[in-house]
Amino acid sequence: MTVQNQSFELKKILGFLNEIGIDVFEKVLETSFLPGLSLGPNCLYIDFEKLLYPGDILHEAGHLAVTTSAERKIAGTDKMASDWPSQGEEIGAILWSFAAAQHLELPIEFVFHPNGYKNESKWLISNFTNENYIGLPFLEWAGLALGKERAAKEDKEAFPKMLKWLRD
Repeated sequence: MTVQNQSFELKKILGFLNEIGIDVFEKVLETSFLPGLSLGPNCLYIDFEKLLYPGDILHEAGHLAVTTSAERKIAGTDKMASDWPSQGEEIGAILWSFAAAQHLELPIEFVFHPNGYKNESKWLISNFTNENYIGLPFLEWAGLALGKERAAKEDKEAFPKMLKWLRD
């Protein structure tokens, strides 16, 4: 993907995050788990000089989105539990980022690039493109999305459409 396309995609992502209520702040980051990205209280910090994969922004935003509103307020601080995110929240964030990519009409490889997801990008892409939505029970439980059966019963759209983007 060219730098120009990445800039366009980055603008789409940042606009979307603003719309759903996740703040983004530009900040010089000395160290971070993902290059150029860090979580803060209900926000993402981005060091655009160090950011390698703009698609990672959606994954990190997914962590904020699938956690409770109370925990979102303390994300990135020493008040956050050391075992956060839970395994359910991790897979929920991965699936949330897929839904966000679909919503923004981004190529799935933009988010699930080969240098991320512990070398499981191809596996995730294969599962999600075949509608094997690993983590959907968590998103349903959190009130964010519905599987096909429940969506049909409630006359609502099924995942990857979201009921809402942020967990209460």
